Amino acid sequence: MRVSEVMTKDVLTIGPEAPIKDVARILVENRISGIPVCDIEGAVLGVVSEGDILWKEHDPRDARPGSPLGWIVDGSPNFAGYVKSGAREARQAMSSPAVTIAPYEPVAEAARLMCEQHVNRLPVVRDGRLVGIVTRSDLVRAFVRPDTELVREIRDDVLHRTMWIDPGRITVAVEHGVAVLYGALNARSDVELLTRLVARVPGVLEVRSHVEWAVDDRTRRGRRALVSP
Repeated sequence: MRVSEVMTKDVLTIGPEAPIKDVARILVENRISGIPVCDIEGAVLGVVSEGDILWKEHDPRDARPGSPLGWIVDGSPNFAGYVKSGAREARQAMSSPAVTIAPYEPVAEAARLMCEQHVNRLPVVRDGRLVGIVTRSDLVRAFVRPDTELVREIRDDVLHRTMWIDPGRITVAVEHGVAVLYGALNARSDVELLTRLVARVPGVLEVRSHVEWAVDDRTRRGRRALVSP
């Protein structure tokens, strides 16, 4: 599953000169927790989130580097929070540069970025311009898809489009998120790659591979024998 399949395409944006008061109103009225800041060409300059605006609720002296508020808001003492506390416009409050992702990237990559960068949303960018946004809730919805949809994605996306394997060579069954694979491929490395890719499909909890291989290309000399991994 690609980011383009789960992202929201109709995205609210603001300009860098937008007053913080207006930004807060947009977040509240639209029930969103963050909004991309874009220039007139549609390039993403940053993101203003509820956390960025939270700095405005406190005395700037309490937001100085190393203060208790620094730990409460972003977990670390830094000068950025002090600047945000005095922000009047989006350009001063936004987190920049924004962590972005391309629409063709797999959903698993979006999840990795969100976890590692500690962000709740990713602007989706193509050719330098904003084309959508993907949030954590979008990824959660992808994770709870029915088993029949998981089977379809494994066959169409993993086997056919990614590995160029005839889906007829591998039998795929999914029950309660557990994917079971049967069949045979030529190389052991192909079997191992297939298992890893299936495990990355959103909604797959476990992979049980019974796929056999003919050549053990993981050894220096190689070994021909139809065996299971």
